[in-house]
Amino acid sequence: MIVTNLETVPGKRVARNLGLVMGNTIRAKHVGRDLMAGLKNIVGGELRGYTELLAEARKEAMDRMLSAAEQLGANAVVNVRFSTSSVTQGAAELFAYGTAVTVEELDGAEAGA
Repeated sequence: MIVTNLETVPGKRVARNLGLVMGNTIRAKHVGRDLMAGLKNIVGGELRGYTELLAEARKEAMDRMLSAAEQLGANAVVNVRFSTSSVTQGAAELFAYGTAVTVEELDGAEAGA
Protein backbone atom coordinates (compact mmCIF):
# COMPACT_ATOMS: atom_id res chain seq x y z
CA MET A 1 0.00 0.00 0.00
CA ILE A 2 1.39 3.38 -1.03
CA VAL A 3 0.83 6.13 1.53
CA THR A 4 1.63 9.76 0.81
CA ASN A 5 0.69 13.25 1.93
CA LEU A 6 0.82 14.36 -1.72
CA GLU A 7 -2.35 14.58 -3.82
CA THR A 8 -0.89 12.15 -6.37
CA VAL A 9 1.72 9.41 -6.51
CA PRO A 10 4.72 10.41 -8.61
CA GLY A 11 5.06 8.19 -11.69
CA LYS A 12 1.53 6.87 -11.37
CA ARG A 13 -1.93 8.07 -12.26
CA VAL A 14 -5.05 7.82 -10.14
CA ALA A 15 -7.36 5.36 -11.87
CA ARG A 16 -10.18 5.41 -9.28
CA ASN A 17 -11.05 7.56 -6.30
CA LEU A 18 -12.59 5.30 -3.66
CA GLY A 19 -13.32 7.98 -1.08
CA LEU A 20 -12.27 9.15 2.34
CA VAL A 21 -10.75 6.62 4.72
CA MET A 22 -9.93 7.22 8.34
CA GLY A 23 -8.58 5.59 11.43
CA ASN A 24 -8.45 6.78 15.00
CA THR A 25 -7.46 5.83 18.49
CA ILE A 26 -8.03 7.45 21.86
CA ARG A 27 -5.26 7.13 24.39
CA ALA A 28 -5.17 8.01 28.07
CA LYS A 29 -2.10 9.13 29.95
CA HIS A 30 -0.44 6.67 32.32
CA VAL A 31 0.10 7.70 35.96
CA GLY A 32 3.75 6.62 35.82
CA ARG A 33 4.30 8.63 32.65
CA ASP A 34 2.60 11.64 34.27
CA LEU A 35 4.93 11.42 37.26
CA MET A 36 8.01 11.29 35.03
CA ALA A 37 6.63 14.13 32.87
CA GLY A 38 6.21 16.26 35.98
CA LEU A 39 9.85 15.66 36.91
CA LYS A 40 11.00 16.45 33.35
CA ASN A 41 9.10 19.74 33.48
CA ILE A 42 11.38 20.76 36.34
CA VAL A 43 14.70 19.81 34.69
CA GLY A 44 13.70 19.96 31.01
CA GLY A 45 14.19 17.42 28.25
CA GLU A 46 12.18 15.07 26.08
CA LEU A 47 9.14 13.40 27.58
CA ARG A 48 9.99 9.96 26.20
CA GLY A 49 6.94 8.28 27.68
CA TYR A 50 4.66 10.65 25.79
CA THR A 51 6.77 10.40 22.64
CA GLU A 52 6.31 6.61 22.72
CA LEU A 53 2.60 6.97 23.49
CA LEU A 54 2.04 9.26 20.50
CA ALA A 55 4.14 7.06 18.20
CA GLU A 56 2.01 4.05 19.16
CA ALA A 57 -1.18 6.07 18.65
CA ARG A 58 -0.06 7.29 15.20
CA LYS A 59 0.76 3.72 14.14
CA GLU A 60 -2.57 2.39 15.37
CA ALA A 61 -4.57 5.17 13.68
CA MET A 62 -2.59 4.66 10.45
CA ASP A 63 -3.09 0.88 10.55
CA ARG A 64 -6.84 1.37 10.98
CA MET A 65 -6.95 3.85 8.08
CA LEU A 66 -5.02 1.44 5.84
CA SER A 67 -7.32 -1.41 6.81
CA ALA A 68 -10.31 0.69 5.72
CA ALA A 69 -8.55 1.45 2.41
CA GLU A 70 -7.81 -2.23 1.81
CA GLN A 71 -11.48 -3.09 2.37
CA LEU A 72 -12.35 -0.66 -0.43
CA GLY A 73 -9.82 -2.28 -2.77
CA ALA A 74 -7.33 0.61 -2.73
CA ASN A 75 -3.65 0.22 -3.46
CA ALA A 76 -2.78 3.73 -2.25
CA VAL A 77 -3.92 6.44 0.14
CA VAL A 78 -3.13 10.00 -0.90
CA ASN A 79 -3.36 13.36 0.84
CA VAL A 80 -2.85 11.73 4.26
CA ARG A 81 -3.19 13.96 7.31
CA PHE A 82 -3.10 13.56 11.08
CA SER A 83 -5.15 15.42 13.65
CA THR A 84 -5.32 15.35 17.43
CA SER A 85 -7.96 16.49 19.84
CA SER A 86 -8.54 16.36 23.55
CA VAL A 87 -11.40 14.05 24.49
CA THR A 88 -11.36 14.39 28.25
CA GLN A 89 -8.91 15.28 31.01
CA GLY A 90 -5.92 13.04 30.38
CA ALA A 91 -7.12 11.46 27.12
CA ALA A 92 -6.62 12.46 23.51
CA GLU A 93 -7.70 11.21 20.10
CA LEU A 94 -5.27 10.77 17.26
CA PHE A 95 -7.02 10.73 13.89
CA ALA A 96 -5.49 9.75 10.52
CA TYR A 97 -7.35 10.35 7.26
CA GLY A 98 -6.77 10.42 3.53
CA THR A 99 -8.26 9.52 0.17
CA ALA A 100 -8.26 5.86 -0.86
CA VAL A 101 -7.41 5.42 -4.53
CA THR A 102 -6.23 2.88 -7.04
CA VAL A 103 -3.16 3.96 -8.94
CA GLU A 104 -1.54 2.47 -12.02
CA GLU A 105 1.70 3.01 -13.90
CA LEU A 106 1.79 5.85 -16.41
CA ASP A 107 1.88 4.66 -19.99
CA GLY A 108 4.67 5.89 -22.29
CA ALA A 109 2.73 8.91 -23.62
CA GLU A 110 1.71 10.08 -20.13
CA ALA A 111 5.18 9.53 -18.69
CA GLY A 112 6.77 11.70 -21.37
CA ALA A 113 4.26 14.55 -20.98
